[in-house]
Amino acid sequence: MTKTMQTPRTNRFGDLFDMLTDRGRALLRWRDGAGQVTAPPGLSDMGELLLSRRGEASGVALARALVMAFEEADEAKKLEFLATLADRFGPDAKAVEKALAALRQDAGSTEAVEALHNAAEPRRQELFRRLNLAPGGTAALVRMREELLRHLKDNPALRRVDSDFAHLFASWFNRGFLVLRHIDWNTPAAILEKIIRYEAVHAIRNWDDLRNRLQPTDRRCYGFFHPQLVDEPLIFVEVALTRDIPDTVAPLLDLDRTPIDADRATTAVFYSISNTQKGLAGVSFGNFLIKQVVEELKAELPDIQTFVTLSPVPGFAAWLAKAREGGESLDDDLKAALKPLDQPGWHVDPEAAEALRAPLLSAAAIYFLRARDAKGRAVDPVARFHLGNGARLERLNFGGDVSDNGLRQSHGLMVNYLYDLDRIEANHEAFAERTEIAASGAVRRHLPDAQPVTKKEKP
Repeated sequence: MTKTMQTPRTNRFGDLFDMLTDRGRALLRWRDGAGQVTAPPGLSDMGELLLSRRGEASGVALARALVMAFEEADEAKKLEFLATLADRFGPDAKAVEKALAALRQDAGSTEAVEALHNAAEPRRQELFRRLNLAPGGTAALVRMREELLRHLKDNPALRRVDSDFAHLFASWFNRGFLVLRHIDWNTPAAILEKIIRYEAVHAIRNWDDLRNRLQPTDRRCYGFFHPQLVDEPLIFVEVALTRDIPDTVAPLLDLDRTPIDADRATTAVFYSISNTQKGLAGVSFGNFLIKQVVEELKAELPDIQTFVTLSPVPGFAAWLAKAREGGESLDDDLKAALKPLDQPGWHVDPEAAEALRAPLLSAAAIYFLRARDAKGRAVDPVARFHLGNGARLERLNFGGDVSDNGLRQSHGLMVNYLYDLDRIEANHEAFAERTEIAASGAVRRHLPDAQPVTKKEKP
């Protein structure tokens, strides 16, 4: 009933919006100095024109024209426009000078400080706000930033444009605007197709595979949506309801498994978290997503007491390869013990696999607890995400994912992060303030120089 009531209103608004932009387009017949109709100007000139417009109808029409022109442009033209945003659409230098002069004359003036703040804002931020008025403008700007990120490494000047995107997106995609939706087998097909396409951790092979993750009573999937991207999940998490903490992913994905009743589950396992919009890189949704999903599950299934992940370790194999080549991360004995990794198919050779178990887990403990990147952070991006959200590194799982991808990125290693609801805040503060990693005794005992276990030691 709700959908039936809302549809006419939505259509009337859409008709009104189309009429407004149609009239606006009529005002935008490009003409030369002699008044003759000519081709539209270039992207940068259209940007300048958009900033100069005061009329709403022509502004919306021009915003749509610029958005469409950018998306239809070839890669070279797109890059040229992005570079121009960095060079020509920064702060208005004359306005900044004027505001500075006013502030010098009256250093205690709140109005002068505010005027300087406004003058110092890059012009491209206002351009982005006006582009956002175009139909589908928000999604178009996300795609524009995705294009920018592709060129960022080779064009450092674009960083100032990226900073403005990040600044605006942090507000536009504020948690208060996001809606958590339960995604199940009855969700519209347009969204389900995107779940298949965007799944970034464990590829969904076909519709039967997707059904296995959404329809059974012991499976859940949740996603965050934004009002301006109604059918585009920004991030989604797949959840398995179990009776134990799993150490391998294959049974969770098995199409022939026997589901359990949801009310018999005691553990919720977050086994896949996928960000879907590359243009929103750096805008954090995952911490809010996990916390809200925990609340949803607690309300629905009060017998669930344990909340864990079964997570990949995407950087481990690459780190280990470098550590084995040199450096002080691994001693000679450990490097020697890891040589069976060079044997193709070691994971299906029981003797080779067992020989590798202890040294690989020792190397993994070093990777998580001691290795740091150039910024002094934990080297694994998934670890930074979960530890930063207050989770504890609970268990290292040898042979957790022996798929081709799992072997390639982590030699089959997977880990469990435990979300202990009584310790989340303390763990988060320790990690954020002192880079301290919350880890169980079971994980720490894998360190090569770990102290012997005592009876009083807690796991």
